[in-house]
Amino acid sequence: MPRLVGAVQTVTLTDKVNTFNSSGTFTSSPLTTTVDYLVVAGGGAGNTGGGGAGGFRTGSSFPVSSSTAYPITVGGGAAGAPMEPGNGGGRGSAGTPSVFSSITSAGGGGGGGSGPHYPGQQVGGSGGSGGGNGFFNSEPVVGAGNTPPASPPQGNPGGSHGTGSWGAAGGGGASQAGTPISGSNDGGPGGDGSPSTISGSDVTYAGGGGGGGDSSTASGGAGGGGTGGANTSSPTYPTRNGTANLGGGGGGMSINPEPAALFAGNGGSGIVIVKDPKGTFIASSVWDLRTQFIQKKANNWY
Repeated sequence: MPRLVGAVQTVTLTDKVNTFNSSGTFTSSPLTTTVDYLVVAGGGAGNTGGGGAGGFRTGSSFPVSSSTAYPITVGGGAAGAPMEPGNGGGRGSAGTPSVFSSITSAGGGGGGGSGPHYPGQQVGGSGGSGGGNGFFNSEPVVGAGNTPPASPPQGNPGGSHGTGSWGAAGGGGASQAGTPISGSNDGGPGGDGSPSTISGSDVTYAGGGGGGGDSSTASGGAGGGGTGGANTSSPTYPTRNGTANLGGGGGGMSINPEPAALFAGNGGSGIVIVKDPKGTFIASSVWDLRTQFIQKKANNWY
């Protein structure tokens, strides 16, 4: 309970962690003037290249107005497309953004495709983190991360695909670029994500998806820390999705041989966490019953 000291009242609040796994509304408490936040967007889908992780943005002492409602948008992960036999397919789809107030994290870029019928789409897509380059691509360009630019950066580029390589590259993660491929049929690992303790637990978010391998003996790349989707080796070529509410990129497909009904991995959906930091507040006088009622209703009275 509040402690009376002369004509003033001292109130100590505990942290209030508001976690949004889907879109909603955050309403700040009457005494709140700043909050901490984590905003992670949805991950990009793989194709043969691994999908890029959703943008990762976090900060503290962000100013808010007390007793104000703020809409929250939680971005969805992109759906992985099916294999097009004999062609592979075009670039994977991008994830969708997550938003809190003026903070927007961009969706992850889609993994690069493999088919010659999709010129230029063997390069991974840009986004919060970029998608990894797909098969049959030796261009020096890669899927750009931190797009649009944020400070500090919200992600990293996808991996490149070097001359003489057949495997596809991994998507970028929040703390590391996707692994480039050079002279190998194996897929490249996705870039690692970034940890946060804002929820009260140490959780890693926004890892890139692993790239697909291109031979009957090749291995696909592992998903980055932060649960980007992995693509494992033959003979069944399972492609894994990014984990929901962690913003990981989807795994890329292995396509040699081309099994029927093969899909690239889905990106993982994002998350928004807003925390009212604990603190001690001193009222200028003893609170009346109406003010006490308001504070109790807002769960700020202990």
